[in-house]
Amino acid sequence: MSNLAKLEIPALDVSGKNYMSWAVGAKIHLRGNGLLDTIDKLETTSDEKKAKAMIFLLHHIDNSLKEEYITKEDPADLLQSLKDRFDHQKYVILSKAKHEWLNLRFQDYKSVGEYNSAMFRNTSRMVLCGQEVSDFNMIEKTLQTFHSGNIILQQQYRTKGYTTYSELMQVILVGEQNNQLVMLNHQTHPTGSSPFPEANVASSSQNNRAERVCGHGRGRGRGRQIDVGREAGKQKETVCYKCGMKNYWAKTCRTPRHLADLYRASQNAKKKDKRKNFETNFISNETRPSFDGISDCTHLDIADFLVDPEESTETKRLKSM
Repeated sequence: MSNLAKLEIPALDVSGKNYMSWAVGAKIHLRGNGLLDTIDKLETTSDEKKAKAMIFLLHHIDNSLKEEYITKEDPADLLQSLKDRFDHQKYVILSKAKHEWLNLRFQDYKSVGEYNSAMFRNTSRMVLCGQEVSDFNMIEKTLQTFHSGNIILQQQYRTKGYTTYSELMQVILVGEQNNQLVMLNHQTHPTGSSPFPEANVASSSQNNRAERVCGHGRGRGRGRQIDVGREAGKQKETVCYKCGMKNYWAKTCRTPRHLADLYRASQNAKKKDKRKNFETNFISNETRPSFDGISDCTHLDIADFLVDPEESTETKRLKSM
């Protein structure tokens, strides 16, 4: 069955490991309820107030401890007995807190908030055990453990002459937030990069690129011919005319001369064969006039074009009739 009354502070553990924090919490609640004088042996209080204090203290300790101290009726006696039993814990806690203080470094934490929490957690335990930590010590611990890359920033903070640790933390926290904002702006638009295009321009360029690649829209055949022509030009430019090899220029050719001569000779022979075949095909394909089937064909001889100089004019006339 659960406790009818809710615990206002964590119950004191049977090992006493949380005694220091429990004792502080118990005194605070007794003061808030007007029962703090019940744990002072020099003060005279009513039995009613002592009973209320005892109920509160027994309700916030482990059941095993409650059985051990069930005979106690005065809250001052109960607290003194618990102190005598567990007060040595402060030496254990103080030793651990001092060790953590020596190894506490600002540069070991990813954020200022994490470091600040570790600082207060450590100093609170030291103060709880009776070891005072001043603002000067906290400021020096922070500035001396800056990262080596922030030496200039550390000197700037030191020259400001902060006297309280909280004031220094406020300035460092603001600087961290501003630095995060600057880095966010840089990542969004790095230095030297072009601004983001408008939505319409981006969509238009993407559509044009899609038409050129996929062949959609008007002019796809023309775009494809241009791409093919460019590819053919690239292939032609990378062929060596000396040896016929690809992927390098003729001026960088290292093929032996006799092999290059053989290659050019074979190319010249191929060109001659192509020219001969072309002329043969051209002549064979010509259309010639045919006189087959023409029976009445006048035969002309060379004598028909020669005239005898001694032949008379009359003879010429008669022949012409």
